[in-house]
Amino acid sequence: MESRDDTIAAIATPPGRGGIGIIKMSGPRSVEIAERIFHPRHDSLPLESHRIYYGEIVHPGTKQTLDEVLVSFMAQPRSYTREDVVEINCHGGHLVLEQVLSLAISAGARLAEPGEFTRRAFLNGRIDLAQAEAVIDLIEARSAARARQAAEQLKGSLSMEINRLHDELLLVLSSLEASIEFPEEDLAPPSPEELRAQTGHIIARLADLMHTYDRGRRVREGACTVIAGKPNVGKSTLFNRLLNEERAIVTPLPGTTRDCIEESLVIGGMPLKLVDTAGLRDATDIIEEAGVRITGRKIDQADLTLLVIDGSAGLDGRDEELFNRLRDKKVVVACNKADLPGTAALEAIRGRFPESRMVAVSALRGTGMEELKEAIASTLLANGSSLPTHTVITTLRHARALEKALEALEHAERGLQNRIPPEFVAADLHFAAQHLGEITGTSSSDEVLDAIFSRFCIGK
Repeated sequence: MESRDDTIAAIATPPGRGGIGIIKMSGPRSVEIAERIFHPRHDSLPLESHRIYYGEIVHPGTKQTLDEVLVSFMAQPRSYTREDVVEINCHGGHLVLEQVLSLAISAGARLAEPGEFTRRAFLNGRIDLAQAEAVIDLIEARSAARARQAAEQLKGSLSMEINRLHDELLLVLSSLEASIEFPEEDLAPPSPEELRAQTGHIIARLADLMHTYDRGRRVREGACTVIAGKPNVGKSTLFNRLLNEERAIVTPLPGTTRDCIEESLVIGGMPLKLVDTAGLRDATDIIEEAGVRITGRKIDQADLTLLVIDGSAGLDGRDEELFNRLRDKKVVVACNKADLPGTAALEAIRGRFPESRMVAVSALRGTGMEELKEAIASTLLANGSSLPTHTVITTLRHARALEKALEALEHAERGLQNRIPPEFVAADLHFAAQHLGEITGTSSSDEVLDAIFSRFCIGK
């Protein structure tokens, strides 16, 4: 990473043709560089902060006009990076954007590295590291749920919760360290019981936050939703119906689906990785045997199993095997073939999955699909935490930092129970505070920062 004392520039809009393209500059020479290449049509220089100017970009040497533009200047610290920032709104052709960027670089800027604008915003204290990660999540969002989750994190909902817990932990630590560092002051150390009560409260809050990770991960990465059932219950027909296209081959012959087929879609604002699987039965050949084995593995890994039952037939031993396999998993039951007379023991199914939604559908006719989609989305978005639904752990990095903080606090709690010297308890509390700081960036290494900001595009 280059010095923050220089001025960076980049194209801030995606490549390709468009109505508008933006060149962004940040750093101490942003205004100087802009004024060298920009000629306002009706106003005079110098540029004033938080105003938009209309004019032309003119080559300083040849005096050739490159484009008709709008220019805005935001003086530090009231800008995205808390540095002087200039944005040049050009017409959106690739050639003109490259020419204007080249002029800015010739006038004294350098090309920004990936994520460097947001990294400067973080280093200058405008946002913390969790908020910086939310920026790239918002850019990459392909579902409404992920966009909402990223927007809440960018607003600071997660950071505020982490900072509250960090501050509470530092209060406990400071009272303990005061009694250790200044024994001549006759400061009464907190009792082990008092410390255990305080650390126990923080542990409970961290554990509650950890419980949001599965939900946050599903929204961020897409929930693996496996369609499972016996052969010929309509799994592939339902798969095609949910996708609104003929993606899986459908025939009346059992065992048509031999391998898993995966597609991405969004249901109720929730991103899904939908998996059609081979019917679970005794295989008739080695190919089908491999398909059945893969199906079992997919079910074990699924965030949600969409169990398809033939509502026009009775239950048998194969259904019972499926019920047993899915007993402790998150399930939505699709009772298919609702357009046919039903003989399936629906009450028996409800008894096996009392916490699960069951929806009568006809994959062939398309009936019941909206109710099924709502059941899938609401089941996946169910929140088992007492925290507000917008306070969510979304990344493995955050989850690991929380796990390490919890481990250190639980170690401190055991130490207090066993009456170990307070210096060892204080060390554990220090470790916990450090791991919490990794989430917001108060104690993150350059290697972590490099890994996070390398995910960004140039220009953000």
